[in-house]
Amino acid sequence: MAAPGPQLSFKEVLSVREVRRLWIAQLVSIFGDFLAVFAVFAIVTFQLHGTPTQVAMILVSYLLPLAVISPLAGVFVDKWNVKWTMIASDVIRGFLVLTLLFERDLYVIYGTFLLLSTVSAFFLPAQAVAVRTLAPPNGLMVVNALMSQAVQGSQIISPAISGLLVQGLGANSCFLFDSLSFFFSAGMVLSLTIHREAAPASTAASSVLHSLSQGFRFIFTHTVISFVMLSMTAGMFAVRCFGALLSVYVRDVLLSNAALFGTLNSLIGIGMIVGSQCVHRFAQKISHQHLVIYGLGGMGVGVLFTALFGTVATTAVGMLALGFFAAFIMITAQTLIQKETPGPMLGRVSSSLMSLMAISQVLAMFVAGPVAQKAGIQNLYYGSAAMLVTIGVFGYSRLRR
Repeated sequence: MAAPGPQLSFKEVLSVREVRRLWIAQLVSIFGDFLAVFAVFAIVTFQLHGTPTQVAMILVSYLLPLAVISPLAGVFVDKWNVKWTMIASDVIRGFLVLTLLFERDLYVIYGTFLLLSTVSAFFLPAQAVAVRTLAPPNGLMVVNALMSQAVQGSQIISPAISGLLVQGLGANSCFLFDSLSFFFSAGMVLSLTIHREAAPASTAASSVLHSLSQGFRFIFTHTVISFVMLSMTAGMFAVRCFGALLSVYVRDVLLSNAALFGTLNSLIGIGMIVGSQCVHRFAQKISHQHLVIYGLGGMGVGVLFTALFGTVATTAVGMLALGFFAAFIMITAQTLIQKETPGPMLGRVSSSLMSLMAISQVLAMFVAGPVAQKAGIQNLYYGSAAMLVTIGVFGYSRLRR
């Protein structure tokens, strides 16, 4: 299915007042989140002298609710008012982050991240519905690209800024900024006009379970949606395998240091930003499904290129390619889901995607280590490349039929 009509440019999309305000809210909030997350890692690592398992549990604490609660949260998002769901989520998270100003207990930190993630499980599908409602039909991919750029840009610059703030003003400065960013986001969302009509807000157990099963039935019986979800899950698994073991690869294969590790992480983000700038142009000539397939194949080639040669230069190229083609999957898949899913069901479908992506990341962290230890990290990368290319070939053959 080709994109309907010529794709709007970034400038044309940002000229839409509602879209611009939602993007600014996302930009500020995501930047604050990354500052807080890196500050927490700094506290647990350098102040509490946490073990590797204790440090890893920070990320697990955040991903677990997204994996478990998201499908159920999507049911309520489809019933509730989208605008007020987003505002309430921002306000609650703003107050939750403030608890980190006064606590340095490891289990309090874990509990705070669990609660933050639980509330985020309601915010993220509501935001997906808002994007679908506010964006012009032929500007939907560009809006998703802008949202992706906000995440990747923050991921590139926030570690350095967070380190300077923690060193100069203390970790509490990061937590305070993150809290204020949530309140700022709530204020921006309050100024939006979202015309999506809420479904009847019945919360009876039978109604909730029926809505949940209805969403799963739609996902599994819709060929495009099920393939898109599989593609995004595989892509996230591959990226997380890189993220989890890239430091080991740098140490044992490239025989280098932490500075190179940080640079390579940034290259993935840079590749995604460049990819998000290009994907809407390719979408004018190539169907969205084919873009997802080419993204999978490109990521597979990037992983293979990294593992095959094992040099700093080829690894840098592989990281850029990985990020570049990951943007093709993430942005195009989100756009397809928003276009193909009926409006009253979008919250459930989006939250199910969040759940699958969170599960894939947790599995990657638990699986990648033992596999790399037994088979070698380069063999793990070969396996990841083969998985990505195989799914791409399978999807391409299905499209041809």
